[in-house]
Amino acid sequence: MRFRRLHSTCSRLLLNETASHLKAELPRTKLAGGEPPAKSAKVSSSDIVQWNRSITQHMRQGECDSALSLFNSMPAKSSVSWNAMLSGYLLNGKLDLAQKLFDEMPQRDLVSWNIMLSGYIKNKNFGAARILFDQMPVKDVVSWNALLSGYAQNGYVDDARRIFLMMPVKNEISWNGLLATYVQNGRIEEARKLFESKDNWPLVSWNCLLGGYLRKKMLAEAKVLFDKMPVKDQVSWNTIISCYAQSDDLEEARRLFDESPIKDVFTWTSLLSGYVQNRMVDEARRIFDEMPEKNEVSWNAMIAGYVQSKRMDLAREFFEAMPCKNISSWNTMITGYAQIGDITHARSLFDCMPNRDCISWAAIIAGYAQSGNSEEALHMFVQMKRDGGRINRSAFTCVLSTSADIAAFEFGKQIHGRLVKAGYHTGCYVGNALLSMYCKCGSIDEAYDVFEEIAEKDAVSWNTMIIGYARHGFGKQALRQFESMKEVGIRPDDVTMVGVLSACGHTGLIDKGMEHFYSMARDYGIVTNPRHYTCMIDLLGRAGRLDDAQNLMKDMPCEPDAATWGALLGASRIHGNTELGEKAAEMIFRLEPWNAGMYVLLSNLYAASGRWRDVSKMRLKMRDTGVRKMPGYSWVEVQNQIHLFSVGDTMHPDSKRIYAFLEELELLMKQEGYVSATKLVLHDVDEEEKAHMLKYHSEKLAVAFAILNIPSGRPIRVMKNLRVCGDCHTAIKLISKIVGRLIIVRDSNRFHHFSEGVLWSSVLWREILDWLLLPVWPKRMTVTVCQEERSYTLKFKHTEQNGRKPPCLKNPWKEKNVAFGVCCYGGKHMFFNFSMFAKPIPAVTEFVAQLQILELLDNAIFTAGYKAVLYIHAIVEECEMLN
Repeated sequence: MRFRRLHSTCSRLLLNETASHLKAELPRTKLAGGEPPAKSAKVSSSDIVQWNRSITQHMRQGECDSALSLFNSMPAKSSVSWNAMLSGYLLNGKLDLAQKLFDEMPQRDLVSWNIMLSGYIKNKNFGAARILFDQMPVKDVVSWNALLSGYAQNGYVDDARRIFLMMPVKNEISWNGLLATYVQNGRIEEARKLFESKDNWPLVSWNCLLGGYLRKKMLAEAKVLFDKMPVKDQVSWNTIISCYAQSDDLEEARRLFDESPIKDVFTWTSLLSGYVQNRMVDEARRIFDEMPEKNEVSWNAMIAGYVQSKRMDLAREFFEAMPCKNISSWNTMITGYAQIGDITHARSLFDCMPNRDCISWAAIIAGYAQSGNSEEALHMFVQMKRDGGRINRSAFTCVLSTSADIAAFEFGKQIHGRLVKAGYHTGCYVGNALLSMYCKCGSIDEAYDVFEEIAEKDAVSWNTMIIGYARHGFGKQALRQFESMKEVGIRPDDVTMVGVLSACGHTGLIDKGMEHFYSMARDYGIVTNPRHYTCMIDLLGRAGRLDDAQNLMKDMPCEPDAATWGALLGASRIHGNTELGEKAAEMIFRLEPWNAGMYVLLSNLYAASGRWRDVSKMRLKMRDTGVRKMPGYSWVEVQNQIHLFSVGDTMHPDSKRIYAFLEELELLMKQEGYVSATKLVLHDVDEEEKAHMLKYHSEKLAVAFAILNIPSGRPIRVMKNLRVCGDCHTAIKLISKIVGRLIIVRDSNRFHHFSEGVLWSSVLWREILDWLLLPVWPKRMTVTVCQEERSYTLKFKHTEQNGRKPPCLKNPWKEKNVAFGVCCYGGKHMFFNFSMFAKPIPAVTEFVAQLQILELLDNAIFTAGYKAVLYIHAIVEECEMLN
């Protein structure tokens, strides 16, 4: 932190030079008694200096109106009087008043121009600053330095350099300013060359470059520079000690610490922080005990050290003993308790905090999420919004991850809207979390839209998209993404290849999978790990090539883990190879005797073969070893609420309605040829009882509830904590066909998309939506479309480019009555939401729909701005005619 202050000090020298120039012009007369005159005091009209000093005093105290009153009362004003008022307005952040006063000045001297120039720069109004600079009749080195400072402090390094080279005269402040600019922006090599181009640098410049080497961890260069320094002060010693401490060379850091002629609290803290960073908290404690003086940084460093080593009892001891706790102390303790799963203590501290910042909220939200209490994590996020807390990227990322874990899709979309408002949605860190949320919530199209919007995609972005496509069963799209990833120069890593191999497995591309597997080491230098072999065993096993799968396992450079044997067991169950399945299960039980899922998988294999005695043995073995089968449950989100179902659940308020609807569906399913897969039941009972046991699985209950409560046209997304059984897979496929709905089910392994019966109506709904949104397709609009069944989300930007032609020119719902809903949101600096929902439209008045949407769109563009990016979402539903 202190090195950043050092660098900023170098830059501030440029702007402070203007103030010093003004101060040099002020007469050195002191006020009587050292106080400004009272408002009612009479001041001699001849003593202009007294008036000027009174104005300055009022401005320093923020009394702009009093200063103006005095200024207007002056019988005569000097240039210093005008400059005092001008400088005072800028000091109090009143740029508009300063600009007005500057325009009214009868005469402007060089100081006036420099003050106004610095005012524009401090307010980041570089356009006005450059115009004013060009208008200046005379420029001195202060003028040039002010402009240089403006570009430097805001990261315009090349512009700052150009100004520096154009300067007719340079002083020490000019050189220091450019040097600090290079250092602050990480351009250390240019800083070094500049430093070597000139002799007789002041000590602050030596320290500035030394701090730059520290930030880049250039230890050797820092040591060479330190040894060359003609004079060293306390900052020099502290910087070099920190450099070695942060580079894990604690022995050299300690030697330099002992050599340091003077040690202040920052010297001690630099060494202490180095030990903490290297997890040597006991040595850090000894340093702490020796310190003659301690500050908040040293106390917080010790607390952080104990938190990192999970010694929360000692961390709490230090926290309680700390004489003055700051918000960082509280946040560190909350994070520490959350990381060890002690959410009770974390919440207790959170509730006791005198003040909270965004890090406090992010820590407690993450604590609840990590402890598995996702609902409370989301509740805390909502509470933070209600309390007016500022939401940072960490909080957004944590909440998005939590939404993904429980598949709270609608809540996640609301978070997306807030991200758009905050301007975080295109950043890589938050963008990747948003991308993952959509993938895990079953909306792969919206995930791709987010992927396209990420400004600078990294390997995580590409991997998330590839794995997302693979888990959704879209293997070919995943492989296309893989090829695109390589084309843009992103090197695949081991995670990428897991996604690629999974994609090949889900689409049965055996040869392609083998090709990618053997290219990992050859083309990308990736060392294969058990996850890659598990994907390959799954790929070969699904294809029935069990011998090849076993041979591949024998060639593994390491011992197969439980997941690899599990893939072989799963393949044995699919192809009914009981002998091989028993062998795989025996190895799994040795590695993970607590893995209940593998007991169930082997039991399924026995049950399918009619070996009920072995099924009973598995049940007894589980009981004897204390292994309990995880209960299966499914959930679905409806109107921002999660509805949870277990097998045969009758506790839900709508259970009677759900069961009645399932009975109706079963009759319709049987007409389509449905027969219960009774061989999947792990109980030796008659066929009728087995069919009854399959009828009310949790995923069927969740699907039925969703159909009854989610408006038609919208996808249904159901999540399950275990794998979907074969009978439910067949049943939901038929249900999708019967009700004409897109149903997406996420289980512990992958996503299942059921769209049987949806395709027959998709053309009609596409035409209706195209026609309804006809006003969105003018020539001067670029449009990107993301379509779900019976709904659109369009991203468009009002531009000079040519867009698509209207896709449909006549009303496609001649014989239908349609209700429609539209909302528009977005904008660069704001978040707004125009929405409407119309009554069903008879065919004779359908044009009203377009007029209403056109009015909505015009309002949105007017509010957001001509070139803002907007999103419009539309949905249509067929309904009965209203009288």
